[in-house]
Amino acid sequence: MSRLARKPTIAGKTEVSVQGGMLTVKGSKGTLTKRVHPSIDITVDAGNVSVAPKDRSRLAKALTGTFAAHVKNMVTGVETPFTKKLILEGVGYRVEVKGKDLVLTVGFSHTVPLAIPEDITATVEKNVIKLESINKESLGQFAANIRRVKPPEPYLGKGIRYEGEVIRRKQGKKAV
Repeated sequence: MSRLARKPTIAGKTEVSVQGGMLTVKGSKGTLTKRVHPSIDITVDAGNVSVAPKDRSRLAKALTGTFAAHVKNMVTGVETPFTKKLILEGVGYRVEVKGKDLVLTVGFSHTVPLAIPEDITATVEKNVIKLESINKESLGQFAANIRRVKPPEPYLGKGIRYEGEVIRRKQGKKAV
């Protein structure tokens, strides 16, 4: 069993419940639900949430740490939302929010519209996209989908990158 699962997660101001194989976490910012795997047992008592395997299988032991991390992220997210920032670098690269779509102009012959999931709020300032959500999993997936449109290239550094991400630059051709 993982070390993370051995320590109980302290719910604090949040309300955590497990009913019918569904884990529900309610907080000041919203409510999150997640289906619990049948080989995992989640117990809630006196503000502490503990995760334990139901059997001694390898899958149950592996999922114990995974679900402990999910519970911790859910409890944290409903109190303080998670944020990610993406930066566009390149001449003529633009991004704008049109309704429920994020429209990227990143050097293709066409614009690339991406539908913003309902649990994520996106704001754009110059060439910085700021994403915010209580669900860490969907936030990370949407940020990865945005970055996948035009990943940063190693010669000029043009593309979409995370804030704080370091791009290893390559040296171009040398003149003889």
